Amino acid sequence: MRLNQTTKQHGLTLLEVMVALLIFAVTGSAILKAAGDHLSGVRLIQDMTFATWVANNRLTALQLEDTWPPKNNAKGSQEMAGTMWYWSQRVEKTTDEDLMLVEVTVATEANTKNSITSVSTYLAKKPQS
Repeated sequence: MRLNQTTKQHGLTLLEVMVALLIFAVTGSAILKAAGDHLSGVRLIQDMTFATWVANNRLTALQLEDTWPPKNNAKGSQEMAGTMWYWSQRVEKTTDEDLMLVEVTVATEANTKNSITSVSTYLAKKPQS
């Protein structure tokens, strides 16, 4: 048996393992950030959808009412999808006396300053029968 016999080792060195772990860590953190951004975007789209439905419900209720002109600066709330939504409406005159611009703003807070969405429509005065 020779004492100078060289043996060949198989496997990875500590440096190679550390570089591989660094690559996996950077990739993993990028994936987690992308997933978090995606979930945040989904939540925003969901809130905008429900807020738009609340605004459309209010505008439909105004169209069904017999009151003319619609009340300016009216406020209210509606529960939808387990969340309380707060709306406020703003009414503006137009050049036609039988037509009003109504804007409904919806938020998750009662002050509606940080609104999620706003929907506008024109309401026409119902003809007298």
